[in-house]
Amino acid sequence: MRKLIQGVVMGAALALGATGCSVMDGQQSAGAYASDSSITAKVKAKFVEDPVVSAMRLNVDTMNGVVQVSGFAKSAEEERRALQLARSVEGVKSVRDSIEVRPAAQ
Repeated sequence: MRKLIQGVVMGAALALGATGCSVMDGQQSAGAYASDSSITAKVKAKFVEDPVVSAMRLNVDTMNGVVQVSGFAKSAEEERRALQLARSVEGVKSVRDSIEVRPAAQ
């Protein structure tokens, strides 16, 4: 489980580092971008550790401390828990909910 968490965190950090669009566009300073990348990685790590939330079905983007969670949740409980976990990360100013609830097919 620990290797899975490390893999997800590293993958998120690499994906964010590879894009860097917002820094190049002048929307954020390099320091703010690094902080946002750290917040995103911490939120994703919390998703991986949580038994209710599927880290593979939810995406996390952070800009200036505002976290947007998107993707598909299997239940309203999963959506609620994901938003709660995102809000619990230090440095998060607010959380935007772009999650669509799609119950698993029977």
